Amino acid sequence: MAAELSTTFTGLRFANPFLLSSAPPTESESNIMRAFDAGWGGVVTKTIGLHPVVNVDGPKTKFMRANADSGRLSMQKRAGAVLHSSWNWELISDKTLDWWVPRISRIKKAYPKHILVASIMAGSGSDQESSNWQTLAKACQAEGADALELNLSCPHMDRKDMGSNIGKDQELISVVTQVVKEVARVPVWAKLTPSTTDIVVEARGAFLGGADAIVSSNTFPSLPPIDPETLEFEMNVDGLVSSGGLGGPAILPLSMAKMAQLTQAFPDKSFSGIGGIADFSHALNYFLLGCGTVQVCTAAMLDHAIGPNVIKALVAGMRESMERHGWKTLEDFRGTRRDRVVTHSRIRRPGAKDYHGGYDAEGYAAAEASVER
Repeated sequence: MAAELSTTFTGLRFANPFLLSSAPPTESESNIMRAFDAGWGGVVTKTIGLHPVVNVDGPKTKFMRANADSGRLSMQKRAGAVLHSSWNWELISDKTLDWWVPRISRIKKAYPKHILVASIMAGSGSDQESSNWQTLAKACQAEGADALELNLSCPHMDRKDMGSNIGKDQELISVVTQVVKEVARVPVWAKLTPSTTDIVVEARGAFLGGADAIVSSNTFPSLPPIDPETLEFEMNVDGLVSSGGLGGPAILPLSMAKMAQLTQAFPDKSFSGIGGIADFSHALNYFLLGCGTVQVCTAAMLDHAIGPNVIKALVAGMRESMERHGWKTLEDFRGTRRDRVVTHSRIRRPGAKDYHGGYDAEGYAAAEASVER
């Protein structure tokens, strides 16, 4: 029996568990259609809002590269450097809801069996903002969107009642999710910020509000590096910079840690994992921790914007891995390494007579050389 790559997630049937995440590549109708043609199991639109958005005057996304022989980390393109991460300070879609509505409709009519998720964002703390969430939700699902992803995680919104500023508040998350669920006829996913003390607390708020799934992680708040020669930030406008989001390979271990917390706390809930995925070995981390789908951004942006080669490699890698291990479906291996993540005190120590407080380990000073205080 051949490996079955299709999967059901929050009641939706995906041809494969790989999605393009909400990002610049998913802001146009043509790109989304190209992504479906390329073989992606689903696409999440660029975040749609009601408030006018004007992006920065200049580059919105750049890629950080590292040199193995020198440790240099820079956005400057150069020979021998490898991808370290992406950095962006792009806001949500600058296209209006009226612009998006007919495009969602056309996409779904052209690809009725493909899963299109509408990412939406409004504010919080008032009846008007609650109404805005519902307006966005009703408009997108009426045109055929298969699910709604609530952007509670954008790391660079100036408004204190939007994006990750909501995503750090358990009560606001719960209220927003509940407001959307009141009108939703499709699954509702809550996309949370990793910039929080305990993401389990925020996830609990989303589930209490009725969320069907949690998506994690969005990009991590960060700054671009400073050029040692010019002393200018490598990405700036008129010399000024603001906090942006770090994504790509560098955040894979960080996002895995967040996901392990989530799936252990809520083993029976649904999760979609994001962060550093370029091939199946990366995606496998999230599946083994308990995710039902994964989402990709940076790798796809570097591959003809929508990742035709990336999705081909993901599908081929999954099929090969499943056949090699004897897995028939994703459920055969989903979550099978979740319980291997334990508190530090549960990690085996050597016998007391062989343990010297770490002083005999590489990088530590000898005990007798320590300075008394």
